[in-house]
Amino acid sequence: MARALEGLRVLDFTHMLAGPLTTHFARVLGADVIKIETTGRGDPIRYYGPDRRYDGMAPSFIAVNAGKRSLAIDLKAPEAKDIMRKLIARADVVIENFRPGVADKLGVGYEAAKALRADVVYCSISAYGQTGPRKFQAGVDNIVQATSGMMLSSGEEGDPPIRVGFPAIDMYAGTIAFIAILQALLRRERFGVGQYLDTAMFDSALMLQAGVVVPGLVTGKPSPRTGNVGFSALPTAGLFRTRDGQQISLGVVQQNQFEMLCRGMGREDLLADPRFGQLAVRNLPENHEPLRAIIAAEIAKRDGAEWERVLNEHGAPAGVVRDAFAASRDPHLVERGAALPLHVPGLPDAQDVTIMGAGFVANEDAPNVDTPPPRLGEHSRAVLAELGYTSGEIDDLAARGVIAAS
Repeated sequence: MARALEGLRVLDFTHMLAGPLTTHFARVLGADVIKIETTGRGDPIRYYGPDRRYDGMAPSFIAVNAGKRSLAIDLKAPEAKDIMRKLIARADVVIENFRPGVADKLGVGYEAAKALRADVVYCSISAYGQTGPRKFQAGVDNIVQATSGMMLSSGEEGDPPIRVGFPAIDMYAGTIAFIAILQALLRRERFGVGQYLDTAMFDSALMLQAGVVVPGLVTGKPSPRTGNVGFSALPTAGLFRTRDGQQISLGVVQQNQFEMLCRGMGREDLLADPRFGQLAVRNLPENHEPLRAIIAAEIAKRDGAEWERVLNEHGAPAGVVRDAFAASRDPHLVERGAALPLHVPGLPDAQDVTIMGAGFVANEDAPNVDTPPPRLGEHSRAVLAELGYTSGEIDDLAARGVIAAS
């Protein structure tokens, strides 16, 4: 057996995070991903972050570029056009995240690609999409978090805008783009036709917030900000401080879960309390604070790890608040195979690192990659040789700066 996308070639004109995440999914599922980079410094995310020791191989770059092949080329050079035509003609998927119109100017837009391969799957990723009055507006993750309402979805009512603490929109836009590509490949398999895909960070951000966006569209009123309390706004769905100073998040929103919580806390008496025994009464505003105070007092009697174990043993949803670094080192993640070990030569610290796979595991042919991210132009010679260029021609292109080859 082989991974699902083995045998497919993806031509990747993307940079930074959203686009490279899309092609990361393709690579760990078996596709041959040729990463097209500019000569000089290549993808800017190669140098992202404050630690300059990671010259050209920044941790954020490693996260989404393992196993790809790098062709460093000056797309504005006349000779590049012939190289791109040959590459596109052999590509199953072409993906770019230039500003709208730039790919066309460079001769690698959809119409040019379709003329070279009629059934090509072509995906564009941009801040606001290829159509509409905002299409030429620049947008990176934090800007689209602002314009999409995400900064005012987090926090409590009256709080200032709060940026989600990771590039949520970049990551989700890249995920949506990959879903779009998969459906287009299936469509091509079934009907023999290609497709153009227009993925916008703005659209993705609103889709990601559908749980607060759609209620507003239905009721005509914006959804309230609930801070660390779950959407249910119940006093049993929020944060509570434990004896050792940690905080534990409860997600008790159903009647059976409340019963489990009471048993886990040793407070079955609450089930007989007319204020709290049934969900409809428990949810009355006047009963919120009294119940929350009782739960807070009980949770303060034990350490976080003990509560997490005890409550989950009773079936009550609960988890200790951890930072992402601690979560990424959880043995649970490694045992499931969701994290992938990777050897990256030349890193200033440990060269054996771990990256995330594709967010799921499988019993056979699971997502995997065992080669490091490419150095800039590492595969320029090999890619051109596959297109039929001789070593002399490749040397000449390198000497004239059309390509860079490491």
